[in-house]
Amino acid sequence: MMTVLPPLAPRKGNRFTRWLGASLLKLLGWTVEGELPNEPKLILAGAPHTSNWDFVFSMLVVLTLGLKASYLMKKEAFFWPFAGLFKWLGGVPVARGRNGGMVESLAGWFTEQEACWLMITPDGTRRKVKSYKTGFLRVAELAQVPVMLVSWDYASKRVVLEKVWATTGDHEADCQAIRQYLTSRYEGRQPEWQ
Repeated sequence: MMTVLPPLAPRKGNRFTRWLGASLLKLLGWTVEGELPNEPKLILAGAPHTSNWDFVFSMLVVLTLGLKASYLMKKEAFFWPFAGLFKWLGGVPVARGRNGGMVESLAGWFTEQEACWLMITPDGTRRKVKSYKTGFLRVAELAQVPVMLVSWDYASKRVVLEKVWATTGDHEADCQAIRQYLTSRYEGRQPEWQ
């Protein structure tokens, strides 16, 4: 079954960009599996994040679906000639190492938007971590936005649109449960870093 973009999801692109994304995914042997919720605002939490290829496959899915999605990326990556491309793809430059304010700033950004989907990797890095960062859950709580789990499964060459996660308000426990759920089902490009 072909994954389709629901009516309330933000849109971007055209027939050509959808064809380009789908053609490149097919050429690379990857598929998209699952359904998207009919929500105007959403956080897409992608894990396990173990490779830069995760970004490539995510952008191909975004193009294929005609989805307008934003993602956070370190500001140092926005240099010529890539800055324009990253911004066109939905990139939002972030100053790493700045203390405080990011959660509140993102929650405010959600409030100002009519429709927006934000892609976040709760791992926070491509290397092995002991626990996921809780910021995406705190943003979701403050902005009253649902969180959907997404995974890259390199073993089966699938991007899986998993499910909307029912949060409990206990961010640490939710992060631990989300990590266990995703890493027990899906294999990143570098499984030893999950």
